[in-house]
Amino acid sequence: MMKIAMKLLLVGAMFSSALFISCGCDTQNETTKTAQLDFIFPKGEKGPEKNFTGNAYNIGLVASDTTYTTAVGNVYFEPGARSNWHTHSAGQILLITDGEGYHQIEGQPIQVLHKGDVVKCPPNTRHWHGASPNKGMQQLYVVPNTEKGIVNWMEPVTDAQYKNLP
Repeated sequence: MMKIAMKLLLVGAMFSSALFISCGCDTQNETTKTAQLDFIFPKGEKGPEKNFTGNAYNIGLVASDTTYTTAVGNVYFEPGARSNWHTHSAGQILLITDGEGYHQIEGQPIQVLHKGDVVKCPPNTRHWHGASPNKGMQQLYVVPNTEKGIVNWMEPVTDAQYKNLP
């Protein structure tokens, strides 16, 4: 009777150890997956330093023409990267496709952005957007009525402004 109890205890311990190890591996893989962003579109070209702090990559997806006077593209901001202050003569719509980031209209509190968020920035409104300090952000941008202009770049967002996060 004692031998059977010892065997059952040993088998139970081995099963519990295997279950614990497999759960630990799944958790680690899930953590790794969430740390990396899922790229829907190619990363694109690095944005110019005169318009961005840190590394931001842009790829145009829909070029404006006389029929569709709308520009659409994808921007990936590495952690800590952000745009300069800027305006759009006809406004801008941002569709956050992955990661975590920020958007701020001048004079208003900073908005925290996550996958699935939509931002509508009114025409001729100073604003900036970019990634959080520890996680990148990927967004689609839509600029309508491009015959009015696409973007008017201004000065960089200072570190003090960026660190004034919620």
